[in-house]
Amino acid sequence: MDPKRLILATALSALVLIGYDYLFPQHQPVPPPQPGVHAVAPPAPASSGAAAPAENTQAEAAAPVKDGPETRVAINAPAVQGTLNLRGARLDDLVLKHYRETIKPDSPDVRVLNSASTHADYVDFGWRAPSDVSVRLPDANTLWKASGTQMDAEHPLTLSWDNGQGLTFDIRMSVDQNYMFTISQQVHNSTGQAVALYPFYRVNRGYTPEETGGMLVHEGPISVIDGRLNEGSYKTVRTGGVPPDNIAWSHQGTGGWAGITDKYWLMAVLPDQNANVIGTYGFQAAQGAYQVGFTATAPVQVAAGQTASTEAHVFAGAKEVRLLEQYEKDLHVPMFWKAVDFGWLSFLTRPVFFVLDWLNEHLGSFGLALLTFTVIVKVAFLPLTIKQMRMTWKTARLKPQVDLIRSRLKDDPMAMQQQIMALYRQENVNLFGGFLPLLIQAPVFWCLYKDLYVTIEMRHAPFVGWVKDLSAPDPTNLFNLFGLVPFDPTHITPFLALGAWPIMYGATLFLMQKVSSSSANMDPSQQKVMMFIPLLFTFFMARQPVGLVIYYCWSNILTAVQQVIIISRLKAADAKPQLVKPK
Repeated sequence: MDPKRLILATALSALVLIGYDYLFPQHQPVPPPQPGVHAVAPPAPASSGAAAPAENTQAEAAAPVKDGPETRVAINAPAVQGTLNLRGARLDDLVLKHYRETIKPDSPDVRVLNSASTHADYVDFGWRAPSDVSVRLPDANTLWKASGTQMDAEHPLTLSWDNGQGLTFDIRMSVDQNYMFTISQQVHNSTGQAVALYPFYRVNRGYTPEETGGMLVHEGPISVIDGRLNEGSYKTVRTGGVPPDNIAWSHQGTGGWAGITDKYWLMAVLPDQNANVIGTYGFQAAQGAYQVGFTATAPVQVAAGQTASTEAHVFAGAKEVRLLEQYEKDLHVPMFWKAVDFGWLSFLTRPVFFVLDWLNEHLGSFGLALLTFTVIVKVAFLPLTIKQMRMTWKTARLKPQVDLIRSRLKDDPMAMQQQIMALYRQENVNLFGGFLPLLIQAPVFWCLYKDLYVTIEMRHAPFVGWVKDLSAPDPTNLFNLFGLVPFDPTHITPFLALGAWPIMYGATLFLMQKVSSSSANMDPSQQKVMMFIPLLFTFFMARQPVGLVIYYCWSNILTAVQQVIIISRLKAADAKPQLVKPK
């Protein structure tokens, strides 16, 4: 490989590592509320006799009262467990059975819903009344009666409450085998006159979390309404609220979903996909709470003596790609897979993920899947690699003639350049042909990096030896003699981190460089400069996911083997006597 091309390759790799999204941020700022669209529903049709629902109704203004275990009902499903708070009918206590916070066997399960006041994460839902109607509605202090003591995948739960004014409210809740809850709200009207109410569903976060994904992964408010993705930042929602309701963003449409996403976890509400709703992002400064959810734009009409109902779904769990797509298909939810931040290059990152996931299913290891995928990439790009090496070989062979032209025409740069280009054309050498494989492989590398970083399927995925999590950096460190000295050098500075796999990566990069420089007839001064590249990239890769480092180690070895084989064949072809056609 030409040394300039090798330098370009490393530069491109560094650029990819820094991240496409760093240079071209993909998360759009949350726009202000649209003119004419408010956080609450618009006035109902005149025939219904109902006006717009009041935003600050009793259902939302009341602060929750602390209760003990007697006000809770157990939730125990195959993938989740926790409790339902009967005070306010809140989903505020849920852990995931199949995910732990760390790789340690005694690590606690991941918690996605939390009733703690300092780190509150919960989902609430209920009804709003038109602004000109006075009616007692269930609120955060309402104590509901439950039909049982536990909700599981086979046994739904029904909550009931009578407002004492002729309205009876029921909530039927169920949970599936994974992370999806079905919420059916019913109203029975015994008042003797029609009632119009607006259902709402909302995700709440009572704190500003530390964002772990940086600019590579979106964390915060997220929604899809009318097939359009919107990602809001905590800062914009917190500072961009418009009084009096402190709504920073709103959009009216049909169906969709909205919630708050973390790197690997999601809380989301999914309204009736045929209903017209308004989705909002808001921040309540007094409580320090972020609120993301939906309110129906048209009221549910409950005639006298009749019962009306509305249904929605709540997701609280891990962002497993295939599971999200299955929910998208079963519930007809638009683009639910976009809860996983595959980025602007999702048309590439998603297929690469599915290939890796398929290989993992058949090989039983994401590490082996990465190694196999590397072989597939090398085979797919083999024709381009051969072309690149052939151009490099021809360029190296012409170097003496090029040096002669340079020395002869050093005082006439234009003539010198013209003769060099004429020589290359005569020998059919394309100086830009060697860059094509690099440009094509860079997006593949980026896809691997993105998939390792954002998909939960690779979180805590083990490999051989000391590698217990392919999505995390190598846990070993040269500066404490790989654990023999009992201290962590990264407490001094994060740059004192150099694991075993990054060291092996540097060795394989040095090997590939030696093979490349021998084929390119690199002069000694250039070789000395190139000696620093493996050292530089060894430290650079030390803080990257170890799965990516393993991929690059294996890729470097395969590249060096390819180059040795191709160069040997080119040398053999040059050694053969050339037949000269008679004149």
